[in-house]
Amino acid sequence: MIRPKTEEEIALMREPCRIVKECLAFVGERIAAGMTTKEVDDLVYRFIKAEGAEPSCLGYYGYPASACVSVNEVVVHGIPDGRVLEEGDIVSVDLCAYKNGFHGDGARTFRIGKVSGENDRLIRVTEECFFKGIEGLKAGTPLYDISYNVQRHAESNGFSVIRSYTGHGIGREMHEDPSVPNFGRRGTGPRLEAGTVICVEPMIAAGGWRVKVKDDGWTAVMSDGKCAAHYENTLVVREDGVEILTL
Repeated sequence: MIRPKTEEEIALMREPCRIVKECLAFVGERIAAGMTTKEVDDLVYRFIKAEGAEPSCLGYYGYPASACVSVNEVVVHGIPDGRVLEEGDIVSVDLCAYKNGFHGDGARTFRIGKVSGENDRLIRVTEECFFKGIEGLKAGTPLYDISYNVQRHAESNGFSVIRSYTGHGIGREMHEDPSVPNFGRRGTGPRLEAGTVICVEPMIAAGGWRVKVKDDGWTAVMSDGKCAAHYENTLVVREDGVEILTL
């Protein structure tokens, strides 16, 4: 069931969303070749705790880290470990902060030094997919208009959209209704009410869209070994548009 938030609840969500925004910027300024993915996760943990918040991912259904750090062919839920980042890698960092009884969620894909032309374009198009996805979004918009817009932009640029993972509602729980897929048919799905808070998160692949999960039960990798990118923000649907809380 989709439950729009009150203005009082949205006010409480601004703080965890601010922390997510600033943490992603903090990581983006520091992530570099030679770091391990565990060191990236340590940056996230220390930043969120210093802000008086909790990293929502840590312990979530047993997840062992504060962020998902996904390198190259890992599309989501990469568990931070001793993997060393190398020049040319692309790294998605997905994190969530809990404060004031609410969660905020966001993700970015970072370039490690100079990356290939295809991966540079993949990251750029993935970010564009987010903004294309929310074009025209306001109270009364059918949910899958977002999905259609993301899919159309990705595929028109020669990329594919991940189908196994979706965006989602967010609030007192990290994942709430509705699911927000990155593919769909325009004009379908529930019409979103003002006050609905969702995470729109294009996950876009350079090759096919099929994904497999490693034996750890979390790490999702592209079946064809091609790279994938991820871009996410938490937003509020308004009567006349959207308010992006993590930008």
